[in-house]
Amino acid sequence: MTNTQTAATTRQQLIDLLNEDLSREYQAIIGYITYSQVIKGAQFMSIAGELEKHAAEELAHAITIACQIDYLGGTPTVTAQPVKTSKKAEDMLRFDLDNENHTIANYRVRVRQCEALGEYAVAENIREILVQEQEHQIDLATALGVSVPDVSTPEQRA
Repeated sequence: MTNTQTAATTRQQLIDLLNEDLSREYQAIIGYITYSQVIKGAQFMSIAGELEKHAAEELAHAITIACQIDYLGGTPTVTAQPVKTSKKAEDMLRFDLDNENHTIANYRVRVRQCEALGEYAVAENIREILVQEQEHQIDLATALGVSVPDVSTPEQRA
């Protein structure tokens, strides 16, 4: 999304975009709960415990986003984005990392959209979520033995 599109975002568009974000938070909750329980292998046991913590943090994010949607006059969605599954631990961690990358990129845009609408408190709440999402990204990249992906430009998010 370009800065022009960011500046042109309406309150209703922001509500709709936050509902998409909320759907991704639901997806993350389901994914982290599932993956933390089915991930196998001695090398993944410590990350399994971390995924349980991530699930609880994602629930807090979902509550925060739902609250912001309500504040803006919208109705929070009840639908989760689809959750990918695999029998391979690395695949599950990669799915989580990809989802975190997408979420971080979107929340960075959302902060700018909120500020363009003068919704500074909503932007601040999203910034707080971003801190934890980036921690999740770091945890997952570390578990996979890869560098933390740079999601600062659209080309790097794909």
